[in-house]
Amino acid sequence: MSVDLFTLEVIKSGLVALGEEMFEALRRSSMSPIIYEALDYGIGITDAEGRLISQGNGIPGFVGTLDGAVQEVLKKFGADRIHPGDIFMTNTPYIGGGTHLSDVAMVMPVFCDGVLMAFAANKAHWTEVGGAYAGSFSSGATEVYQEGLQFPVIKISERGHIVQSVVDMIEANVRLPDMTLGDMWSGIAALKMGGKRFQELVARYGATVVNEAIAYLLDHGEKMVRDRFRSLPKGVFVAEDVIDHDGQGNGPFPVKVKITITESEFIADFTGSAPMAPGSINCTRCALESSAREVFMGVVDPGVSATEGCFRPLRVICPEGTVFTATRPAPVSNYFEAMVGAADLMRKALVNAVPDKLIAGQFGSICAFTLNGTAPTTGEPFILVQPLVGGWGAGANKAGESAQFCVGNGETSNIPVEIQESRYGVRVERYSLSDDPSGRGRFSGGRGAVIEYRILGEDTCLSMHLGRSDTPPAGVNGGEQGSCNYAEIVSNGKVSERFSTAVSRPLQKGDLVRVVTGNGGGWGAVESDSSGQAVTPPLDGGCLELQEI
Repeated sequence: MSVDLFTLEVIKSGLVALGEEMFEALRRSSMSPIIYEALDYGIGITDAEGRLISQGNGIPGFVGTLDGAVQEVLKKFGADRIHPGDIFMTNTPYIGGGTHLSDVAMVMPVFCDGVLMAFAANKAHWTEVGGAYAGSFSSGATEVYQEGLQFPVIKISERGHIVQSVVDMIEANVRLPDMTLGDMWSGIAALKMGGKRFQELVARYGATVVNEAIAYLLDHGEKMVRDRFRSLPKGVFVAEDVIDHDGQGNGPFPVKVKITITESEFIADFTGSAPMAPGSINCTRCALESSAREVFMGVVDPGVSATEGCFRPLRVICPEGTVFTATRPAPVSNYFEAMVGAADLMRKALVNAVPDKLIAGQFGSICAFTLNGTAPTTGEPFILVQPLVGGWGAGANKAGESAQFCVGNGETSNIPVEIQESRYGVRVERYSLSDDPSGRGRFSGGRGAVIEYRILGEDTCLSMHLGRSDTPPAGVNGGEQGSCNYAEIVSNGKVSERFSTAVSRPLQKGDLVRVVTGNGGGWGAVESDSSGQAVTPPLDGGCLELQEI
């Protein structure tokens, strides 16, 4: 190594800071609350070969997708057809780090003195990409063509000039063009910020030194992971579970994993899981590998930011055509249900082997919730898209967290009530913790939430998919199961049946939509006092202080 460690560390920190600045640039310039409030996006920098060197996350589940998008650009165009000022766009689920069509990845090459040295990339959930359903994801889809526009690794900018025909096509095919195009421009702004900062690093230290720092960063990530392997339990760990339904009356879908940890490898084998579903809860191999990366990083806990080097010991096995490895044209707009299911399955297999790192079953669903209609105050169309909070599982030495987003959603935040009420034709009448007692144990699972929306408009429709609606989250070592997710509608004073799926369900002005999310599972048996009475366990291990409004 010809460069001193101090300089290498400074450059490494500069690359991490670059990612954080890109993250803020996208958040501050976006027009969609799902991005600037909920933080449903991720950003990253790769080297010229598409190897991840720095990433900033709202969504940890995107950790395996950005480098895939870059590699697909290289595969399709080749380095000789990539030029300064080019910007690429892709959302195809089956290749290139794809998840579902709403998650649009944008990639920009970074040239220094005419040499391709890096790529800036981001992936963000656009509120609308067209398709048969408002919000562009629904349990009603039976093939991907119903789920919106597909961008099969195309150029949105060529040599610095925007491809206006692509912009025109997007504008003509989405329900909220100003918001959608605003999300596109914010993604471009973040890419340009990242490219500029990378070029400044090269201008200061020189291309040779920066390239050596990148190689050092990747090797350092691998070294830190392999150092932690010494403390991991070795052996084979298995688990089975089900994904309850696909929203179309099909299911449950049995899933299984076999995790093998050796001195040098971490192998997650999902062979034997159910074939892909007719409905849209399937995920693709890209998303499966990303969920495996998420769990792997949590278990290994290397103490460094995610890079390609960190994942060199990880191997994911699964045959094509399963609910985890769907192929075209299977619907995937609710892909997060299988993706979350895969991560939870891995945690279930390893929870007793590494109890200091993992928890009992969580509420286990993104709980995707969409309202669309016309805002009565403005007369403008609206689409409210957001995930919902629920209870996490208890740990070996702590109660579960309450009212948190699904583990795979990471740093996601809720869209504030004030924004929902001012923009979306609803009044939030209750946002409180659930009083369901499920999930007790020596340490209790975290509590879910109760959210009630009063519908104020005349033409509002509800679309929703709640997983874990039939099979509650598992407890560990004698801890009780958690509770399931469900919804109901109160109309004219009468409560509808409980349900977990809605596809453009019409609502009347004055209706109340109530969503109740699940508690996490408990850890350890409930203790008894000297008289044999159960000792009331701790209720939760931390939560947002939700209050009934």
